[in-house]
Amino acid sequence: MNNYFFRSIGMENIDVGIVLTALAVLILILLILNIVGLCSISKLKKKYNRFMTGKNALSLEEEITALFDDNRFLKSSIEKNRKDIHALYRKFESSLQKLGIIKYDAFDQIGGKLSFCMALLDENNNGFILNSVYGAEGCYTYTKEIKNGACQTSLGQEEEKALNMAMYGEK
Repeated sequence: MNNYFFRSIGMENIDVGIVLTALAVLILILLILNIVGLCSISKLKKKYNRFMTGKNALSLEEEITALFDDNRFLKSSIEKNRKDIHALYRKFESSLQKLGIIKYDAFDQIGGKLSFCMALLDENNNGFILNSVYGAEGCYTYTKEIKNGACQTSLGQEEEKALNMAMYGEK
């Protein structure tokens, strides 16, 4: 078949059937791509409609702004809570929180373990030892200061036990 168009572009030997078949395949591919694109658009439209149900653009903008405000409030609350927890920890660190108590008989003639020795310490092992000695003549109570787990005056056996119990949980 002699076609003027094919001859003018230098392709007079090409069969028109091959060209038409190639064009039909191209049209089919484009049609399939078009259908896939329409399906994607349809899915997006359904998602958009579901997202916008009962809303208009203004109310959606207000809701997003409210979410940002809530987020700012939460961030400031978290920071305040962090500072408050740190302050409470500092206060708690110096509160008496460790206890060691030993009951004993100060004198052999009086039974019942009516004397006691109690160590009260904070987290840094600062505090005091309270020793109450019960005897036939009366009850005497005295204290010894503890700094960093040590006492400047010598400790009795019961006081040492109470201090170790408070610091290490030993009995």
